[in-house]
Amino acid sequence: MRIAVLKEPRDDEPRVAATPESIKKFKTLGADVVVESGAGAGSSLADEVFAEAGADIAQSRQAALQGADVVLTVRRPEEFSGFPEGAAVVSLMDPYGHEEALKKMAEAKLSGFALELIPRITRAQSMDVLSSQANLAGYRAVIEAAEAYGRALPMMMTAAGTVPAARVFVMGAGVAGLQAIATAKRLGAVVTATDVRPAAKEQVESLGGKFIAVEDEEFKAAETAGGYAKEMSAEYRAKQAELVREHIAKQDIVITTALIPGRPAPKLVDAEMVKSMKDGSVVVDLAVERGGNVEGVEADKQVVKDNVTLIGIVNMAGQIAASASALLARNIYAFVEPMVDKETKALSINREDQIVAATLLTHGGAVVHPQFGGEPVNAPNEK
Repeated sequence: MRIAVLKEPRDDEPRVAATPESIKKFKTLGADVVVESGAGAGSSLADEVFAEAGADIAQSRQAALQGADVVLTVRRPEEFSGFPEGAAVVSLMDPYGHEEALKKMAEAKLSGFALELIPRITRAQSMDVLSSQANLAGYRAVIEAAEAYGRALPMMMTAAGTVPAARVFVMGAGVAGLQAIATAKRLGAVVTATDVRPAAKEQVESLGGKFIAVEDEEFKAAETAGGYAKEMSAEYRAKQAELVREHIAKQDIVITTALIPGRPAPKLVDAEMVKSMKDGSVVVDLAVERGGNVEGVEADKQVVKDNVTLIGIVNMAGQIAASASALLARNIYAFVEPMVDKETKALSINREDQIVAATLLTHGGAVVHPQFGGEPVNAPNEK
């Protein structure tokens, strides 16, 4: 089995899909690994460290792809020239709204696996790319906010007087939000948070934050079986928005993290809420890739509206690329390893496996995932 690790062509993607650590593990499976020259540069990984781990270094994309059985990338490739027919492509595919791109991948006769569709089951925890990257994004969001805030986050008592602690409000207490809460607390801020899922209240409070929400009957039933927040009714959103409107005017930093898979990000903070905040306040929107939770936020820009700084970094995890790549590479190895036949050392795609069925987008020249026009495959349920 030959594994190709490609350099990301986009300037805004510094992460890499494999590290020396994961390459050594792939080598123990009997795989040959080839890395496109410069693939790890954005993550402080030189070609030499990949070579020391046992990888061959290819000087071009085409050379890396030659004879590849598995192709590892961070993001879905935009074009497929040079990809061997039948190769498996493993990456963050961003499939929603990109059906034409999936058709192109199918026409190239590639087996495309979407890492963001890995199901939330016990067996797949070590493969959970979304969680590992969101964790880092939540941390980095607080660091970005602290840098732009221009004041100290912790309370400081000095001979010249006391500096009050910053007030940080985190909207959405999923993986990214919980890490943002923990990071802001470690930096000494007074932290509050909100979420539509009842289970989030205990999690927020366990990290030292105060929970803010309209806790009615709809709130108590507001969580899907997969652990994601579900869309709330217009009536609930209005009540919650009013509570948030009053609360947000007193905050120094707001971090929004609300995303629903496959849908535009819900609007949580409107222009009037931003205007109500104190001069010098900061808002960081982690949902900007799906349109943003905050009115006025712009992708990959830092703008000032009504003396409030709005930050919308699309690839927040990529701001700490070395750490992000290390976790991503472990996730990818954990995903690929069970598909490697221990006797033949070749990749074996079992479409009846629950994880394979959930993530396989294209196979055998067709789009096969039921959410994107393919026929469903019966897979056993797991917990």
